[in-house]
Amino acid sequence: MIVMGRIIAPYGIKGWVKIHPFGDDPLSWKKMPRWWLCQDDKAAETSWQAYALKNCRFQGKGLVASLEGIDDRTAAESLKGCYIAAPREAMPPTAEDEYYWADLIGLAVENAEGEPLGTVSTLISAGAHDVLQVNDGESEHLIPFVPAYVDKVDTDAKVIRVQWQKDW
Repeated sequence: MIVMGRIIAPYGIKGWVKIHPFGDDPLSWKKMPRWWLCQDDKAAETSWQAYALKNCRFQGKGLVASLEGIDDRTAAESLKGCYIAAPREAMPPTAEDEYYWADLIGLAVENAEGEPLGTVSTLISAGAHDVLQVNDGESEHLIPFVPAYVDKVDTDAKVIRVQWQKDW
């Protein structure tokens, strides 16, 4: 499952929910007829429950959505905290030099000199850009995921090469 976001609160009285997206283009999710929800983002695929998507739109600065079978505020409140995901095959393809966070987590990170810095444990949405959280078991590096620091992402070789030093 590719986790796309999280439900943070109900919205209104007709079953809509507010969503915190984990990506750049959450309106592209409208192309998927179903979303899968679960309280545990690391749960087995069989634990996720599918919901038909009725509507999804930006509301103010946030994203809101309406799901089939969630028709009032009480039902929407029961979804608070649920992660939103989709199986890999249901996801729209990425453009060149675009990645799903799930594709980056677990990749080895090395600097331009070939020194290993650790592996990507997660990504952080920091407003202006995303940040790689790289852990080597002893220390943690927070590396901006921008071209100035990231030279190459090779998902086939499972390596990200960065302009970063071990002691930064």
